[in-house]
Amino acid sequence: MYDHNRIKNHINGVESSSYELFGAHVENGGVYFSVYAPAAKSVCLCADFNDWSEIVMTRDIFGVWSAFVQGIGEGVHYKYRVYSENGAVDKTDPFGYYCEVRPDNASIVYDLDTYSWRDSAWIENRNKNYHSPLNIYEVHLGTWKVKDELTGDERLYKYEELKTNLIPYVRDMGYTHIEFMPLCEYPFDGSWGYQGTGWFAPTSRYGEPRYLMDLIDTCHINDIGVILDIVPVHFANDEHGLEMFDGSYMYESKMPELRTSAWGSLRFDYSKPFVQSFMRSSVNFWINKYHFDGIRFDAVSYLIYNDGTPDTPENDCGVWFIRNTLYTLNAYHPDVMFIAEDASCRTKCTAPVIYGGIGFDYMWNFGWISETQNYIQTPFNERNNVHDKMTYPMYYFNQGLFMLTLSHDEVANDRQSLMTRVYGDTQEQKFADLKTYFTYQITHPGKKLNFMGNELAEYMEWNSNQPLGWNLLEYPAHDSFHEYIRALNLMYKAEPALYHDDYDPRSFSWLDLTNADNNIFAYKRESSEGDILFVVLNFSPYEKEYWLAVGFDGCFREVLNSDESIYGGLDRLNSPRRSENGYLHLHLPPLAAIIIKPMEDIEFENKTKPETETESEEKSEEKSEEKAEKDSENKAEESN
Repeated sequence: MYDHNRIKNHINGVESSSYELFGAHVENGGVYFSVYAPAAKSVCLCADFNDWSEIVMTRDIFGVWSAFVQGIGEGVHYKYRVYSENGAVDKTDPFGYYCEVRPDNASIVYDLDTYSWRDSAWIENRNKNYHSPLNIYEVHLGTWKVKDELTGDERLYKYEELKTNLIPYVRDMGYTHIEFMPLCEYPFDGSWGYQGTGWFAPTSRYGEPRYLMDLIDTCHINDIGVILDIVPVHFANDEHGLEMFDGSYMYESKMPELRTSAWGSLRFDYSKPFVQSFMRSSVNFWINKYHFDGIRFDAVSYLIYNDGTPDTPENDCGVWFIRNTLYTLNAYHPDVMFIAEDASCRTKCTAPVIYGGIGFDYMWNFGWISETQNYIQTPFNERNNVHDKMTYPMYYFNQGLFMLTLSHDEVANDRQSLMTRVYGDTQEQKFADLKTYFTYQITHPGKKLNFMGNELAEYMEWNSNQPLGWNLLEYPAHDSFHEYIRALNLMYKAEPALYHDDYDPRSFSWLDLTNADNNIFAYKRESSEGDILFVVLNFSPYEKEYWLAVGFDGCFREVLNSDESIYGGLDRLNSPRRSENGYLHLHLPPLAAIIIKPMEDIEFENKTKPETETESEEKSEEKSEEKAEKDSENKAEESN
């Protein structure tokens, strides 16, 4: 187990699989324990197999403490008792694979290599989805659903139970991936997992690690990818965690101004090479051991800048860590997605490291979120003044590989739910307005993410202490809205024009960009394979007769109309019809979204596009000439 060179690599910041060196490993009829604590005076192993009596561990020249205990195995509960100038503190294993359920915090010996994976076909064919549909369902496992008849932790669905209800739901709703909010072990429920203590241990709230593996495996078998949200910036300041782990400021900075995060937790100090090895190994661990298809990095702006904004100095050590990590792990896992939650607008965030970029595959588009939500909260008669809020994000869209996200951040922390914020004089208008807004998200270039509950049109903002309001589906308006989101998702997966060339500027064209007085937007989506869709959004509360500039003559049909009765509308639909002179006549219901697709030529009645004054004069002259010719012919016949 002991590897002199790799331990040096860990200390020097170049190791990416430190979990193989440290922690508790079942081998040779016993368990080998190893922990890095260079400033400790001594470290003792305390475990339940000997009534928590101390076993003195041996220190090497690097500050690694180790012990081998024969005759024990999986299931042993243990802690490290670290002695320093500050006294003795019992610590959870930083590299432990499994922990007790909070508030208890002992590590538990666990053998991860006993699970037999069945997802080889999925792993062989997965990719970064640049030209594939990517529509993510963000989930907080503790509140997606609970067992109402029980209390406390007994209410929580376990990993093995989620396999039989979450997966069928996600598949039926047409999402391509699930993103789990942080699962690294954490002590405080109210942190939602963003203040962790176990960077190699999935939280035991929902069961054993082996069942999480099976949940992910079953997702893959059902053609659903899985993404993990991790927190590389900060960690919980609980005594049993990483705080002053060996009696010194080991994982955090010794400088007070750099030690505490914006959330009151402790910041990782990436000026220390072994901290870089620790976190890089954590990311690598979740991909290797749990087969995650993507990693979403939380609060990247704090890795890039000291206080998270470009107004503060750049965090050189944080930038070095993230660029080095992404460069290394992209080489190891070229088919895994690395996604940034970054509000700093840092240039080249999604450019490859070798071209001077940070190296992410995707980044959240906070500008799109802010601008478009400003628009939908504006009263109808004032939307002409903020028309550019909806169009502006396309001006910079091709500066990065953006993802359009309506995440948990948009429906928590006193921001209220989307349904509450969207403007409408009546509930019917609010439902219609929100359907059209979601249509804009799905048909806009960029990959998608939606937080659980958005599809229900929740009135209440998300509360981490209570489940989603699934009872809303008993009400026709919410059930119809839910059905519309499902239809949108399925259409997105079925139409290559919406995903195949997302980041090619030629895949998107504005057809009606400045129609502010009517609150109408129209655009074309197309792929390099020749797939075409036309989208018209009516963000006004009035019906409109509209001529869509499709640019060619042909036959067209509606792929989706948000006013269909199954979606809560009044069936003010458009039958298949033919364009004339490059224009297609459409009826736009109030606050409705219409998606049109070219189709094979068929016979049907067609309404003629209104003529311009010039066209009318030309046709009038032609008719006059025709009439004169006929009159002349008639006179000749009369003479004969």
